[in-house]
Amino acid sequence: MAKQENICQPTFAMTLFLDECNKRLRIDDYRGNMNDIYSYIYKEVDKATYEKWIIKARAEHLLDWMSLGFSLEATVPYYFNGSDAYLLCYYTSQSRRDSGETLKETELLQDVLNLPTSDYSPLSNQLIMRRAISSDAKQLSQLYRQIFTVYPTPLYEEEYLSSLLQEDSLFYIIVDKNDIVSAASAEIDYVYHNAELTDCATLPAYRKYGFMKHLLSALEAELKQRHIFCAYTIARALSFGMNAAFHQLGYIYTGRLTNNCYIYKSLEDMNVWVKDLSKSKG
Repeated sequence: MAKQENICQPTFAMTLFLDECNKRLRIDDYRGNMNDIYSYIYKEVDKATYEKWIIKARAEHLLDWMSLGFSLEATVPYYFNGSDAYLLCYYTSQSRRDSGETLKETELLQDVLNLPTSDYSPLSNQLIMRRAISSDAKQLSQLYRQIFTVYPTPLYEEEYLSSLLQEDSLFYIIVDKNDIVSAASAEIDYVYHNAELTDCATLPAYRKYGFMKHLLSALEAELKQRHIFCAYTIARALSFGMNAAFHQLGYIYTGRLTNNCYIYKSLEDMNVWVKDLSKSKG
């Protein structure tokens, strides 16, 4: 299980997210001396366990982090209460740094970007879209277990999902005859007022109906009610359907994270898409 640590030293403070499952660490927030932050991680963290380091950097620190060996892979505009975040990465493993799917992913992305933005047809009357509640945890875990062989978080565990839903986590689902057939969620950061749209899954038999656009739009509406205007997602770079859904809903592609996490069946590259909900209608 991943864990978060708040580290305070004489010359810096940071929020460090340690993710052993995906062999990566992430600096979600920081202040102080960046050279000392880098030195601390380099000396205190097992480089064999954490092959990829990610930092959400501010614009004014971009060159400082790059001078320490970090490279820019993507951006999240509006992330810090309207200011941009820069996703910079550092690798301790050559194999983690190299992706064998770059050309294929770029071709897929171009096909997606050539698609027109489009509306979507109404849901069938027999289907119900609603916010998930704690009693949905068992069915939700079964849905994720069917779709993903591996996933960055343990969504296939009923107890884990139940705890999320009890903590006011925002999941929307589509139900057909009492069965959950599609789901998506929003992880909200109330400090910097942004949300990651994630945990998107639809049973194979239902994928041709465009359910994800309905779910994402419902999540967007809920976020706007909470005055959360920065919405972003990290989608599998080899998933045409997911990338197409975000593109057609007006999200902007802002970069690709190399070998970012274990998802679906293996370690995969992930595309970043961002939308300013304050400029969207509805």
